[in-house]
Amino acid sequence: MSYGLLKGKKGIIFGALDENSIAWKVAEKAHAEGASLILTNAPVALRMGKIKELAEKTGAPLVPADATSIDDLNKLFDTAEAEFGKIDFVLHSIGMSPNVRKGRPYTDLNYDWLHKTYDISAISFHKVMQVLYNRDLMNEWGSILALTYIAAQRAFPEYNDMAEAKALLESFARSFGYHFGKKAKVRVNTISQSPTPTTAGTGVSGFDKMLTYGEMMSPLGNATAEDCADYCVAMFSDLTRRVTMQNLYNDGGFSSVGIAPELLEAL
Repeated sequence: MSYGLLKGKKGIIFGALDENSIAWKVAEKAHAEGASLILTNAPVALRMGKIKELAEKTGAPLVPADATSIDDLNKLFDTAEAEFGKIDFVLHSIGMSPNVRKGRPYTDLNYDWLHKTYDISAISFHKVMQVLYNRDLMNEWGSILALTYIAAQRAFPEYNDMAEAKALLESFARSFGYHFGKKAKVRVNTISQSPTPTTAGTGVSGFDKMLTYGEMMSPLGNATAEDCADYCVAMFSDLTRRVTMQNLYNDGGFSSVGIAPELLEAL
């Protein structure tokens, strides 16, 4: 069911790759709620994924951009400004760790790869906001979101250096959220999602066990990609205009549970 929550709003969604991507689900939901979109991802991701199908489905321009490149971001926002003028919402759904992909353990990190993890998974979020801020491209009461995971707050050994990247991402949301709020009443938040079987998520060692553990620990079960998309739409809408600088858990209650009887029984 559509409620028209985003009727007349315009936004940019970073990171959709295929139908398993949370960003893909967000784009579909935002479009259904009346939003106009621009879709973007790194050029290599556009070649590997199915994002062109999503662009056709939603009628969205597809603009290749490396979110770690200020030049690419400016070109992307040139397109957005020409298409929409100012925009109302942005989703940052970007994360990649070379250490994870190449099986490098946390206790023996390649530090050049660690810097790349930070740049892609966290610093890119600051770059996106900085370019938007300096170009004054966000409408008042706009909403900027990034996706994160509870490993930013607690030790999840197999999450590797992505844990530090997500912690930095959340810090950027708080710090930039203050400045964006003061300047233009723009709100900045992160959504801490349950483990979700996306292309990126399933690359983490032991992901299937994390998924099972999350399901057993969460009173409502793991939040799905569709659940996250609904939450994002709510956060893009005018119904959440005073929510900013928050890390918001969409995890079926996982973050508030100490231990679940079902897990004890399984042990």
